Amino acid sequence: MSRPGSPATPPHGETLTYFVDGMDCASCVQKVEKMVDTLPGTGAVKTSFTKQTLQLTLDESQTPRGTLEGNLRALGYTPALRGDADGQVQGAANTQGHTHEPRGANPWYTTNIGRLVLLTGSLLAAAYLLGFLAPAFAQSFYMVAALIGVAPFARKAWVGARLGDPFSINMLVTLAALGALLIGEAPEGAVVVFFFAIGELLEGVAAGRARQGIQALVALTPKTALLVHESHAHEVPADSLKVGQVVQVNPGARVPTDGTILTGTSDLDDSPVTGESIPVMKTVGDSVYAGSINAGGVLTVRVEKTAADNTIARMIHLVEEAEGSKAQAARFIDRFSRVYTPLVVLVAALVAVVPPLLFGQAWHEWLYKGLALLLIGCPCALVLSVPAAITSGISAGTRRGLLIKGGAALETIGSVSTIAFDKTGTLTAGKPRVTDVQPVNGTRQEVLRLSAAVESGSSHPLARAILKAAQDEQLSVPSAQDAQALAGQGVSASVEGRTLLVSSPRHAAGQFALNAEQATQIAAFEAQGKTAVILHDGQVPLGFLAIRDEPRDDARAALAELRALGISTVMLTGDNARTGQAIAQGLGIDVQAELLPEDKLRVIDQLKTRGAVAMVGDGINDAPALARSDVGIAMGGGTDVALETADAALLREKVTGVSELVQLSRATMNNIRQNIFFALSLKSVFLVTTLLGYTNLWMAILADTGATAIVTANALRLLGWGRHLKPRTADPQAASQAQVAR
Repeated sequence: MSRPGSPATPPHGETLTYFVDGMDCASCVQKVEKMVDTLPGTGAVKTSFTKQTLQLTLDESQTPRGTLEGNLRALGYTPALRGDADGQVQGAANTQGHTHEPRGANPWYTTNIGRLVLLTGSLLAAAYLLGFLAPAFAQSFYMVAALIGVAPFARKAWVGARLGDPFSINMLVTLAALGALLIGEAPEGAVVVFFFAIGELLEGVAAGRARQGIQALVALTPKTALLVHESHAHEVPADSLKVGQVVQVNPGARVPTDGTILTGTSDLDDSPVTGESIPVMKTVGDSVYAGSINAGGVLTVRVEKTAADNTIARMIHLVEEAEGSKAQAARFIDRFSRVYTPLVVLVAALVAVVPPLLFGQAWHEWLYKGLALLLIGCPCALVLSVPAAITSGISAGTRRGLLIKGGAALETIGSVSTIAFDKTGTLTAGKPRVTDVQPVNGTRQEVLRLSAAVESGSSHPLARAILKAAQDEQLSVPSAQDAQALAGQGVSASVEGRTLLVSSPRHAAGQFALNAEQATQIAAFEAQGKTAVILHDGQVPLGFLAIRDEPRDDARAALAELRALGISTVMLTGDNARTGQAIAQGLGIDVQAELLPEDKLRVIDQLKTRGAVAMVGDGINDAPALARSDVGIAMGGGTDVALETADAALLREKVTGVSELVQLSRATMNNIRQNIFFALSLKSVFLVTTLLGYTNLWMAILADTGATAIVTANALRLLGWGRHLKPRTADPQAASQAQVAR
């Protein structure tokens, strides 16, 4: 996560990235960030407990690198600079004295905190038995158990105080445990430390569980690939593949990287990547994902993405970056905890000294109550309540092909009042086809051939439709020079010595007038939901083309779900009004048509006056609107620009994913509210019982450890989110209407 208010890159600063062994929970990240805040010459700080990394720029003329690393070790972490030999060790080593061990292959009882729990537990059990067998020695065993158990927490409390964090959780527990020893309550002091260590162990386990789904993505991509070279295939490392190479994917094997099928037809199981439960039949020209399982015949695939940029790598990157954008609730809890913990210490001190000093009450009784309040006030559960739910929610979404870049996006999606959709490639399948070619000057084949030449350098879906139509008719498409895209208007290029344009009727009308017959023909195309374009040489029209893009099978059902969730929907399209209206009427959605990219920004701003707005799109033209909206959602098959600009992405390219995002957001926010309620309610109950004299020290620590366990278990429930959502079939009404339109 990026540190709020992090200063700009310091002069002469060098960017460093550390693997910080043991920094694997939200409270760990907070400790590291507070420590870095105290060091001059630091800036651009980014931390991640998912990756256990610290990235920053450091001016070593102000703070030497050794000082930073020494402070990290003093806090109980082991830093390793990325790129060093040690930096390649991903959390296998134990961290001296730290309380949240990485949950990797090592079982919990081999970690430092696990050993601490076992040791203090054994000493407690021995002391309890000695209470019956040799009572004179029992008290000593309780004292030893308390001192051994509190030692690592006391050491970190001291270091934290020295580095600018005097009111840490470790400090509260240390004060309570040592205070218990001083007033002769060694058994309760030992139990307090034991329960707190168990709570810390549970928090570490929870952090590991929430990360497992993300870390498991790495295993989806095979380590090797069959590279096709001339007439044979040989095995090479998958991460050595380069764009343009050809690989062979045998039946039962995983696809090694993103690519396009060159030969073969097969069912592809995309469920490990997108969550789509039904295998998808794919053939020549179709795209395949890294990590998908080939369930049928032999395929040859052209590599389109390297290992660092394939679907799996992108998913991991997006989820890791999700920590950089905190939800508003998380920011509130951070601010609250900065005030809350010092306040707890002050209240506990007043409870301990005011009644004896002013009212002549017994010192032992009120010191005991003050120590209990310190334990009740530990903010562990409160601090964990938001990041645990956010991490679990993002992990659950990833398993269903819903990539969310941050807690802020996850929080906002569920509260939007309006969702705006682009048309082409979003509500429609993005696979338009040329339905009509009407020549004005020349032949039908000539119009199609020249149009294909003009569009040959464009990646727009309409351009691909024209090129495919020319290819299907085996036309010889001439080369084009000086191609230029005119945003929202068309494309121009120099073909066979002429500057030709393929334009929208609205743009062409600004250069020449259409006769009545031509205008009627275009209007007829548009009334059928077709997009009309005009091929013209300056002011001379050469012909018209009509292109139809069918709505996605699930679009109507998805829009109905959003309306049931209380969300308004609108389609924003650069297409003409008649075509936009024809598509919108079949889907049951409002429409605003004939919009240039800047017009979409204006509409987004207007919609935002009524409440939060989300925008769903897939193209380069959608990127500004995605950025301007409160939440930008990109279709997974969209352009890289749209995916980078958006706050979330739908990897399965199904419109129903939008309603799933809303439901996941609302489930996560409900979980957060439940967590905060559990944490505060349990503490409130124990606060009252402590002041009334019903709660002892070991019960007081349960106010925090118990709340932590409840919050953890509740947050982990989100990992199973989505299992109740059944695979959807195409909407029958929408399919019927699409068939009629054809």
